[in-house]
Amino acid sequence: MTAPGASATPADRALRGKAARKQVARSAHAAWVPSADRPDPVAVLERQGRDRLSELLPIRYGRMAASPFAFLRGAAAVMAADLAAAPHTGLTVQLCGDAHLLNFGLYTSPERTLLFDLNDFDETFPGPFEWDVKRLAASVAVAARESGHPDAKAGRATLAAVTAYRTAIRRLARRGELEVWYTRVEAEQLLPPARTARDRRRAASTLGRARRRTSLQAFDKLTDVVDGRRRIIHDPPLLEPAGASDMAFLRKIFSDYRSTLSEERRLLLDRYRFVDAARKVVGVGSVGLRCFIVLLAGRDTDDPLFLQIKEARQSVLEEHLPSGPHVHHGRRVVTGQRLLQAAGDIFLGWMSGPQGRDFYWRQLRDMKGTADVAGMSPDDLLTYARLCGTALARAHARSGDRIAIAGGLGGADTFDRAVTDFALAYADQTAADHAVLGAAVAAGVVSAAPGI
Repeated sequence: MTAPGASATPADRALRGKAARKQVARSAHAAWVPSADRPDPVAVLERQGRDRLSELLPIRYGRMAASPFAFLRGAAAVMAADLAAAPHTGLTVQLCGDAHLLNFGLYTSPERTLLFDLNDFDETFPGPFEWDVKRLAASVAVAARESGHPDAKAGRATLAAVTAYRTAIRRLARRGELEVWYTRVEAEQLLPPARTARDRRRAASTLGRARRRTSLQAFDKLTDVVDGRRRIIHDPPLLEPAGASDMAFLRKIFSDYRSTLSEERRLLLDRYRFVDAARKVVGVGSVGLRCFIVLLAGRDTDDPLFLQIKEARQSVLEEHLPSGPHVHHGRRVVTGQRLLQAAGDIFLGWMSGPQGRDFYWRQLRDMKGTADVAGMSPDDLLTYARLCGTALARAHARSGDRIAIAGGLGGADTFDRAVTDFALAYADQTAADHAVLGAAVAAGVVSAAPGI
């Protein structure tokens, strides 16, 4: 992406944003009317699964069938098509592409500071900023309803997320480039002073769990000693030791991956040796993609490092938008993550594998943590949604024209209320689509493995 507005004045950039209202009025973002030729959601999912590992697809469908929110998590392709069917502002940022509530969370910076940020970038791609905002808003509405919150409270939490996005973008529009680039949301913001002692204890517990989620914890949980050697455990179908061909492939692409790291990080990686590898099932929408974990040992066997190798496919946004800057999808994911996150994983890299497949590498666990959205009270969900909206605005401000976006959104809450109305309507659509998947499972159109 080129630098936004590099040769234009702030006033010109703000006017460009206001002009975008002529393409899509702020109030028009409230509309959700399924198009007459809207594709069947199950057909969209089946098309996605054609080149995935077929034996794992029942796990994907089983996880998505569990609830409307689980369906929404796995149905980024469905929502991308829905968003693309409507007019958009043309105000482009590097989209996360899948900015639902559970794709935000805690992780540690290279300086070992615990941050709150976006944490999933498989679908990242340049596109109109409001697509991420609408996906976040819809996820808040769906999660609220699933937790039994009335629509009034679901609307309040959704509105809080969108308002936080708008106010954060407007705040960042007034700041200089370096200040915006270095802005971050630190984990301590999860502990606001106004919260009750009980709520503060719960938030502190979340931070504590994140700080304990390290390679050492993964080492204890995911490995065992077999015949005197440390090996990754066997827990089929979710975790299975890599076969001889997969092990050879992983060792081969390890050197290609290494070449995408900076020189000092290659030196650090070289201090580790390859110990074992396994195929791992992760997430909801990602189930069926080829994904492995690799165990490395540093100073000794008590100094582990886990890396995850994940297949990168075409973003669900790509068929609906102009071509992006990267042909290699692993590089697309890595570049998008580096643009959007306030601080990046030092082992983030990419490479090509057999049959022309693209992959990217990252750390499996580095003090990562995600909120338990299903267990949140209305007040907790509102606070968390507001934090996600703030983090999303910070991410967009790094890659898009924050001044134009701020000009387009304006000082009134017109956009906020419109997107809230959209999100509540789209929550109805998600419930209907979830029911369609349930009917397809019941009819044997697709197979689902529940509870895995």
